Amino acid sequence: MNNLTASYKKSFIEAVILANKELYTYINKNLSLNDYEYTNITGFGGDNSLKIDLIAENIFIKHLEKFGNIYSEECGLLNTKKEFTIVIDPLDGSNNFYSKLPYYGTSIALQKNGITLAGFVTNLISAIIKYRAFDDEIKHLSLIKNENFIPISTNKTKISVFERAYEYPEICHKLSKNNIKFRSLGAVALSLGDADNYDFVLYCGKIREFDIAASLYICQDLYIYKTDKSLLISKNKQKFDLIKEFIKEV
Repeated sequence: MNNLTASYKKSFIEAVILANKELYTYINKNLSLNDYEYTNITGFGGDNSLKIDLIAENIFIKHLEKFGNIYSEECGLLNTKKEFTIVIDPLDGSNNFYSKLPYYGTSIALQKNGITLAGFVTNLISAIIKYRAFDDEIKHLSLIKNENFIPISTNKTKISVFERAYEYPEICHKLSKNNIKFRSLGAVALSLGDADNYDFVLYCGKIREFDIAASLYICQDLYIYKTDKSLLISKNKQKFDLIKEFIKEV
């Protein structure tokens, strides 16, 4: 952190905002049917890339490559021998986007030697960036108004989120038996980044840095349990301990 000047920090935050703003504008003003087509390119994350995945990735590379190496879900590592690395999921929830399900966004994390220094998760439907940068507090920025704001919070919730629930029927059964209501929303970074709005967010399956790096940094003040195959984040200690028991066999 000592090598990060105030100018670098400010410029990096501004660049992330500009990149998300450009992508948000593209989706809302310039999107075409071609952007929904699958390419013959298999992304580094293992999925076939949509054209919009590649468009989004190129936008982020354009704005951010001067700040560090790029490690993206689509292209993998673009190593330019820089001190910092930027971990990018250029379109979190691609299948939601493809199906016109309005829950998708982006995830950006700045790292040095594997340690995250800043995390940004953007909901491209609400046009809100939720971020924590360089040990500062969590902030919210509206891409429409281009300003930070303080969201209304009641600290109350009736649901939790279990991403990839369809692959884990035994855990679903345990949740149901305990009268725990949950949803599976289909955009891992968005769900994890908003863990403070739910009783808990649980993700089971292959843990990828693109999905979790930014959200873990944002949610560092919450209860976190992570293994190679599961990630649980919660503000509720009682629920955290209960769900942790449910997933020990995953």
